[in-house]
Amino acid sequence: MPHSVARHLRLEPPRGWQGLRLSELWEYRELLFFFVWRDIKVRYKQTVLGAAWAVLQPLAATFVFTIFFGKLAGLSAHTNGPYSLHVFAALIPWTFFANAVTQSANSLVGSSHLISKVYFPRLLVPVAPVVAGLVDFAVAFVALLLLMPVFGVTPGWRLIAVPALLGGTIVASTGVGILFSAVTVTYRDFRFVMSFLMQLWLFASPVAYALNTTIPATWQMAYAVNPMVGMIAGFNAALLGEAFPLRLIAVSLASAVALLVIGVNYFVRVERRFADVI
Repeated sequence: MPHSVARHLRLEPPRGWQGLRLSELWEYRELLFFFVWRDIKVRYKQTVLGAAWAVLQPLAATFVFTIFFGKLAGLSAHTNGPYSLHVFAALIPWTFFANAVTQSANSLVGSSHLISKVYFPRLLVPVAPVVAGLVDFAVAFVALLLLMPVFGVTPGWRLIAVPALLGGTIVASTGVGILFSAVTVTYRDFRFVMSFLMQLWLFASPVAYALNTTIPATWQMAYAVNPMVGMIAGFNAALLGEAFPLRLIAVSLASAVALLVIGVNYFVRVERRFADVI
């Protein structure tokens, strides 16, 4: 009798972009909604002011920036229009970005009890804080619209650009949040670096100062590699009637997309190790 040939089937986890199964993400969309609802409930659980914190946080920062940077440092003289309104309008997208990135970075570690026991697309975990942050953004944005007439600024047709700019901010937040969440699982020390890193990123973005009057024109395109530069400048242009920096917005949007690609690619490469190290 002829000898039978033994065959071995080797199963390996998908590598690179093969691990990103978009159809599976869609199948688990209800779980994403659950994660978003959970994050919103946890954020406002046992709080007295609730969603008002979404307004108080940028308002408090605006007050501090106005005193120290606007008055003492004299930056208000280089801003077109009310300095306080300029800062508050810039802080709306920045606060959304900073909170989304910080919470996404810690989301996988915070959900370790689920990741180690139940299977689901892990990518949903860092994405959920970004979606949940839209609630705070909406509350703060409405407060900004109510404050604009107080400073003598009337919202105009440029507001139609806000959804596109918000979309760019969401792309940047998702990309950086996904990347940092995967890094945090492997290197737990990164959690302690996050707050310092976001503070540096804040001052590297045109929040406390005007872009056109502070950054030399020869450096602005390189400066816009920071994805929040174009988004914040676009928000100020849409809300305060300044000229749209279309080239800077394009560069920042391209940078945001690149960060999303890098973040997702790194995430799916290291995802198979999450259950072992988390």
